[in-house]
Amino acid sequence: MKVFDTHFDRWYLESELFASGAVPKTLEYLKSRGMVFEKDGAVWLGTAAAEGSTDDKDRVLVKSTGKPTYFLPDIAYHKDKYDRGFERVIDIFGADHHGYVPRMKAAIAALGKEPDSYHAIVHQLIHLFRGTEAVKMSKRAGAFISLRELIEEAGKDACRFFFALRTPDSHLNFDLELAKKQSSENPVFYVQYVHARICSIFRKAAETDLRKEGEDLPMPNARYLTAPEERALLLKLAWFPEVLLDSERFLSPHPLANYLMELAGLFHPFYEKCPVATADDPEVAKARLLLIAGVRDVIREGLGLLGVSSPEQM
Repeated sequence: MKVFDTHFDRWYLESELFASGAVPKTLEYLKSRGMVFEKDGAVWLGTAAAEGSTDDKDRVLVKSTGKPTYFLPDIAYHKDKYDRGFERVIDIFGADHHGYVPRMKAAIAALGKEPDSYHAIVHQLIHLFRGTEAVKMSKRAGAFISLRELIEEAGKDACRFFFALRTPDSHLNFDLELAKKQSSENPVFYVQYVHARICSIFRKAAETDLRKEGEDLPMPNARYLTAPEERALLLKLAWFPEVLLDSERFLSPHPLANYLMELAGLFHPFYEKCPVATADDPEVAKARLLLIAGVRDVIREGLGLLGVSSPEQM
């Protein structure tokens, strides 16, 4: 995960739950709340009767052999999070674990917590392709491509951006050949290239004395921005805060990744029809310079939030 630039503030081992006594303490806590009963020599959690539960049956916590099921330490783990002050708990599951969501939500209710404070994100499978040809993998045969191998071939930026483009509940067809292309067909290259191009415009502006290196940007003057391509960029930039709120609301980066694609798409017609450094009117040139500075900064901020680099030259 470090290669993918993903860092954990707290890496929690299941063995810690047993070593700290959190598992039996959680069982006692559930008993104190009247959520546990015994049947057939086993200890059960009455999830079906828990307030706010969406589970369809009760679940075994301790087998008749005296050994806990995997469900009990899972509950202990979530209880520990709430005990540490968490107000919102988020789990990430693979598609084959979607059935685990109702019982976990029921367990949260059994702990006396608001079920809506628990959120599960279920990710669908990723299918790898090389162009139109599927990359065959088999768990049974032990034939698979690791994330490390994917990063080594396609690069971290492409991997992170491609993953961010889709909602978690939709399948992703990851084209390795497309991810390596240095062209506008490649989504991450498409966005990064706009950032690099704007940086190039600023270097050119410094050469023509439109704006010297390190000099403050001109004050905004939107009355000089009248072309449809200019107005379209202004309106798109205004939506950036809402896009960030959508990403938070959906617990997914896909609104941001798609927004950056759309912003980059609007920049290209602007670049073709609205010259900056060579504009006839210096005031128009300054207004456009400020506009593209906003595009540059939003792309840099957005890519940074996605963990993707913003090259100044490509």
